[in-house]
Amino acid sequence: MSYRLDRRDRPWMMRTYAGHSSAAATNALFRRNLAKGQTGLSVAFDLPTQTGYDPDHELARGEVGRVGVPVAHLGDCRTLFDGIPLEGANTSMTINATAMWLLGLYVSVAQEQGAPPGALAGTVQNDIIKEYLSRGTYIFPPGPSLRLTTDLVAWTVLNVPRWNPVNICSYHLQEAGATPVQEVAFALSTAVALLDAVRVSGQVPPQRFGDVVRRISFFVNAGVRFVEELAKMRAFVTLWDRITLERYEVRDPAARQFRYGVQVNSLGLTEAQPENNVARIVLEMLGVTLCRGARARAVQLPAWNEALGLPRPWDQQWSLRLQQVLAYESDLLEYPDLFAGSRVVEELTQSIVDGASAELGRILDQGGVVRAVETGYLKSALVSSLAERRRRMESGDDVVVGVNRFAETEPSPLTTAGAAPIERIDPGAEDEAVTGIAKWRAARDGAAATRALDRLRADAGSATNLMPATLECARTGVTTGEWAGALREIFGEYRAPTGLSASTGLSAPTGTAAPVDTAASSRPRGPGPDPAPGAGAAGSGGGTAELAEVRARVAATAAELGAGRLRLLVGKPGLDGHSNGAEQIAMCARDAGFEVVYQGIRLTPGQIVAAAVQEDVDVVGLSVLSGAHLEAVPAVLAGLAAAGLPGVPVVVGGVIPAGDASALRAAGVARVFTPKDFGLTGIIDELVTVVREANGLIG
Repeated sequence: MSYRLDRRDRPWMMRTYAGHSSAAATNALFRRNLAKGQTGLSVAFDLPTQTGYDPDHELARGEVGRVGVPVAHLGDCRTLFDGIPLEGANTSMTINATAMWLLGLYVSVAQEQGAPPGALAGTVQNDIIKEYLSRGTYIFPPGPSLRLTTDLVAWTVLNVPRWNPVNICSYHLQEAGATPVQEVAFALSTAVALLDAVRVSGQVPPQRFGDVVRRISFFVNAGVRFVEELAKMRAFVTLWDRITLERYEVRDPAARQFRYGVQVNSLGLTEAQPENNVARIVLEMLGVTLCRGARARAVQLPAWNEALGLPRPWDQQWSLRLQQVLAYESDLLEYPDLFAGSRVVEELTQSIVDGASAELGRILDQGGVVRAVETGYLKSALVSSLAERRRRMESGDDVVVGVNRFAETEPSPLTTAGAAPIERIDPGAEDEAVTGIAKWRAARDGAAATRALDRLRADAGSATNLMPATLECARTGVTTGEWAGALREIFGEYRAPTGLSASTGLSAPTGTAAPVDTAASSRPRGPGPDPAPGAGAAGSGGGTAELAEVRARVAATAAELGAGRLRLLVGKPGLDGHSNGAEQIAMCARDAGFEVVYQGIRLTPGQIVAAAVQEDVDVVGLSVLSGAHLEAVPAVLAGLAAAGLPGVPVVVGGVIPAGDASALRAAGVARVFTPKDFGLTGIIDELVTVVREANGLIG
């Protein structure tokens, strides 16, 4: 039959994004997942590893082992892959600023196992551009960061030819607000910048440039609007083929194939009625599997309960089984492209192609993606798009079942008392990591490690490819923090634009370089300009009756306190770089008449307290999405008390289990907001109530 394939297609690679607590605990999880039929590994690293800090660094406190596995040195990497033959594995590592370092550790462990580098297969994400826009795990300025990416691409093409040295990631762009057009355009602009940099570097012979293109892979998001998502993927395929042929003159069609993996949308999962998330996950998976001509090469699915906390092994198994049922029980893989010739899909695809082509042209006209990051153009576009998305949700224009519609529900047996619906991190894991790294430093050849770091600094100050020096560092026992610290000395550190206007009251945290888009801080209280009615409407549903009422309450409360404006400090303690929610709160609070102080990501509790004192704020809002809230928030509360500000109320937002929320309130937190609190204007109204309560005002 002509409508059926002669041979059933091979299923995509099935992965589960996994890692927590320690290398030993994660190794055990890897082994269980592989035994259940998972066909590839996907490593989640903790935030200290991602941002280049050792477990005993001040900024690592409370973050070790939270969102992934801590890997501080070669010994941790040995433990992580113990008993897993790397020569036959396909490993994806979601790592960016420290991607070169983690690949150096991986290659070193593989060689200890007897596997030659040429036999290794897998991927490092290594896409630093999107970190400046959404995820926040950057370390160095864009220029040096692109140099690290370029060096890694060139080295792997010549030495580890089966490895994908970059996984250009639009996943977090969508979470940060990108429309399908923006997601395609911004990701492809990153690919263009990378390929241009590799070509200009001269590290790869011109005749092998097709090998560079062949190894470029992508990592995308897939939302619940799965028809639009499948059209988006077809648009990616079309534009990538066009760019690689026309701009880079790659003649081999196989080298021009758009190769991508996917995780479906985690931030679209809901805390309310979380059982609905299973339907969302399945629909999102269809968007990247239905079209044979634009099907994902690798898929990893979130768990149904990720809006509640860290998934358990059983939850991850459920997500793996969803993939296996589709791939092995259904007849999807027996047919050619189901949508070939569909007028609807072709027209929708073409609209995304046209829009993304125009946006890509605008970025290139500005000087490319690095320049668009430095000017704040991309970040501002994402903040505006996310604000509009939130406005549609808050207004009910976009329906989210169980959240802004159909909220009536029966008690769920999945989450009732006693069900323990999330995994809990071993509270002793961080102490063990701190003790372990001290023992590692004491046992290694310190002189050899020092020589390796000296070589790394020297090579970083020249045009030498940094991968050989990195491999020497790995093999001599250098730690993650030491490797990144040496490069910090040469390249410096970077604070990316927040995407909020200067009128938001941005200021630099004490002891750091100022963000790109700073405004004057330490301002005397004054009336300041009132926000115009409807100003920033995309941020908060501005111009609505609800916002007008909140704006009136803000003004009245300020008048009763004898202040020109109420002042809100929005703080991101620790290493959590997911700033989307904090930025939306800042925009909405500003539109409601608050004067907002927002300093960006990666602050110590001491820096947040110093800002609260310096700016004389009325309320402090902390955003913590990494699970470190029980460590970071009490530290801020203690700091405020020590600074003589025990009466300044503190509110907290994040993925916070109910028990932890109770503990935070008992510690003195005024309010705890979680993903179920989706109405921004309502949250700002509650902040006004918090200020009034703290100052003994009625109503």
